[in-house]
Amino acid sequence: MRNLSLLLFFIASLGLAHAAPLTFSAALDLAERQSPGLAAQQARVDAAQLVAISADALPDPKLFLGIDNLPITGADRGNPNRDFMTMQKVGVMQEIPNADKRHARAEAAQAGVEVSRAGRRIEQVKLRNETAQAWLRRYYLEQRIAVFDAFDQENRLLAEAVRARLAAGRGDAGDAVMPGQEAAQLADRRDDLERDLAKAKAELRRLIGAQGDAPLAGDPPTLVIDANAYRQDVHLHPELAAFGPASDKAAAEVREAQAAKKSDWGVEVAYQQRAPQYSDMVSIQFTFDLPIFTGTRQEPRIAAMQMEETRIAAERDATLRMHTAQLDNDLADHAALTRQLERGRGTSSSLAQQRVDLQTAGYQAGKVDLVNLLTARRELIDQRLKIIDLEQQRQMVAGKLYFSYGEGAL
Repeated sequence: MRNLSLLLFFIASLGLAHAAPLTFSAALDLAERQSPGLAAQQARVDAAQLVAISADALPDPKLFLGIDNLPITGADRGNPNRDFMTMQKVGVMQEIPNADKRHARAEAAQAGVEVSRAGRRIEQVKLRNETAQAWLRRYYLEQRIAVFDAFDQENRLLAEAVRARLAAGRGDAGDAVMPGQEAAQLADRRDDLERDLAKAKAELRRLIGAQGDAPLAGDPPTLVIDANAYRQDVHLHPELAAFGPASDKAAAEVREAQAAKKSDWGVEVAYQQRAPQYSDMVSIQFTFDLPIFTGTRQEPRIAAMQMEETRIAAERDATLRMHTAQLDNDLADHAALTRQLERGRGTSSSLAQQRVDLQTAGYQAGKVDLVNLLTARRELIDQRLKIIDLEQQRQMVAGKLYFSYGEGAL
């Protein structure tokens, strides 16, 4: 029984942990901790760091074994101990690339580490942005459903009022079915919202795991949008910042290609054993590359690496223009949505509510048809949903700006 009690407590604890409320910041933290994409990018960074360790190291030495001057004709053929020139040898050979080439390789490898880190940062910002959008989408869908909950209650009260009015001998008999029709229309719209909410939860689960089904807690964060600062720092966007290490890597590869015009060299040392009646020997030799056909070998590769530098610079300019235009578009959207939201919360909502109040009073006094009252109520529903939609759009644009160009991207 004790073990059973412990097991039940453990299961209950898991359930409570699973159902812990999910705040906006908690969702971002979970996404970073559980992201396979971010883990893959970190593995790429770790791999690049390991490669950089030996980037400027000398090639591995080579061991060689052999026999020189073995007779293959005459009376001594195949005998390694009769001819004084026959030698069995063992030695090592070391190739030594020139110093400029090794230094360029080390610089390219270190730049490769920074390229990988920039890629991880891009993935991180993308992940945080996607998670923020998914959390906000679910939050505002639940806000819309709450609006329908309130109107469902009001619709039930309206149906009771209609029945009481008809029982008193007032009103049209056709009014009896209108609240039911209104309820059916509200149910259809609610089904659409429930479907969208299920999709929003599925997106959150993709990003943060099973916690995506936990109840949401807290309100969306207040993100301060500084348009001037964003325009000044647009070049700090992770996608643009990544071009710096990419350009450094290309420049190092150009220097490596140029270093190929300088000679590499190598050294061989061998111990040569002859027959017992002869002295053993030691030999040493040096080898040098002769880059004398640079026009058809080294120069084309140098030109290709320089074209890679040109490509990176051109792509950076194109990306900068794209992000500058996107930033201006998002700032314009944010400003327009802010103005529309202010009007929606003020004049538009007030007028819609006043119309419902007037139509309700008129209906109760027998001066207004039920159709007019229901029409006014639908307009009020649409107005409240429009405000939620404007809040969502504004908050999602603000999140996009914040995580792409603001503190979330730095």
